[in-house]
Amino acid sequence: MSEKTIENYGKSFLVLILPLSFLIVFLVNTWKVLLVILGLLMVFNLWQQYRWEKWCNQVNPLFYQLIRENQGKITPMDLAIKGNFSGQVAKRYLDGKAKEFGASVLDSENEDQSYYFITASILGDILDSSESLEKLPAQPVTKIARSFLAPPPPIAQEEETETESESLPEPTHEEVKKPLEEQLVFGSLIQSELAKRLNVYSSTVYKRRNDPDFAEWCRSRDPDGIAWSYSRKSKEFFPIQE
Repeated sequence: MSEKTIENYGKSFLVLILPLSFLIVFLVNTWKVLLVILGLLMVFNLWQQYRWEKWCNQVNPLFYQLIRENQGKITPMDLAIKGNFSGQVAKRYLDGKAKEFGASVLDSENEDQSYYFITASILGDILDSSESLEKLPAQPVTKIARSFLAPPPPIAQEEETETESESLPEPTHEEVKKPLEEQLVFGSLIQSELAKRLNVYSSTVYKRRNDPDFAEWCRSRDPDGIAWSYSRKSKEFFPIQE
């Protein structure tokens, strides 16, 4: 190896060792100060976390009240208006609760982000609505006026794209052609029956039943173009007469 090559290797080594040496000297001289700064940052983070948890404990009763009133559905705007604080804080709070309770989050272009929390009573309502048809006695079928059976309006291509993920497999020919009056009992449908008629999952109907555009959403999916409304009192779905 020539003398010039050895000299080049020495210069390269110095270029690497000098910054490392300066760093070591800096840490040796300032490690106490750095340790104090690190300790202060840890204490500050613990204090911030303590304040956040204390604030969350104060908001929890308001959160549970809204869950009961809205049947499990809540948005950051609902919580912010009710608690009189910013929407960003409300969203952070709901994100934490969604992780804690495993809630489902629904993003919508037309409205604020929605969080769905399933409680025991709400789950019982879903199961009851799915099984109530078997418990009903045989009764005369209520007929619906022909005005309900108006042809459905054309469906926009964008709406079909949005609801494609919610659709079930294509229903059979008999299910599509089955008259509406043969599906109705006392002039109404329960959740599972309406879901089968709209060709969606029962949980999809449950999530959308309190939405302002629920009637138009049902009309766009109903084979006869019928709009449906939800009654919280009877927990059934009724056709809307136009």
